[in-house]
Amino acid sequence: MRLLDLTLETPEENLALDEALLVAAEEGAGGEVLRLWEPAGTMVVVGSSSRVEKEVQLAACQKDRIPVLRRSSGGAAIVTGPGCLMYAVVLDLRLRPDLRAIDRAHRHVLNLIAGALGSLVPNVARRGTSDLAIADRKFSGNSLRVKRDHLLYHGTLLYDFALSQIAAYLATPPRQPEYRAGREHADFVTNLPLSSTAIRDVLIHAFDAVDLVGDWPQELTKQLAADKFANPAWTHRF
Repeated sequence: MRLLDLTLETPEENLALDEALLVAAEEGAGGEVLRLWEPAGTMVVVGSSSRVEKEVQLAACQKDRIPVLRRSSGGAAIVTGPGCLMYAVVLDLRLRPDLRAIDRAHRHVLNLIAGALGSLVPNVARRGTSDLAIADRKFSGNSLRVKRDHLLYHGTLLYDFALSQIAAYLATPPRQPEYRAGREHADFVTNLPLSSTAIRDVLIHAFDAVDLVGDWPQELTKQLAADKFANPAWTHRF
């Protein structure tokens, strides 16, 4: 697998690059890749089918000039920013046909990451459908998008994030995993007690990302950022 450790200038470009890597792989111009990045500023990202007004504290975001964007994968809204390492992995379904089953895709990626992190932090486990937690405190939310021959699996890893921002910019989620047990954000979410460098090393080793990406889909990323991720009609389609 190849490695791309790259944070782009704008939130829209960073969302677009994840999708561009998936599209490029489908077109035979990318293959399997692990991408790592970290936002320079706080932003809210809703899922592909999220209803913005139900999941986001829009007035607070507008007051504090926090961008609200929509990704193309599923799941609920998240807040991310400095202190949150983002990862994305593109996997080839022709090489891994069992991952065409969504539950197996979640299990494969999250068990791989949990096992790798578990060597450094006790009690790391997959919880719910697509979370990683230390015991019953979530530090990672994840989602996926599947195309014909490849899937994009991406998510967050909180390690030094200002956790108060979650309640400030997100409403209570309309769908909650059972293990949350009705807890408020402050009682449910935690930071992983590792540095960004340590988490990067864990992910690179877990996915065996040994080859550095020399070329990435720059033009497609710019096009997707401009036409889709920066387009209010896409962000507020629900």
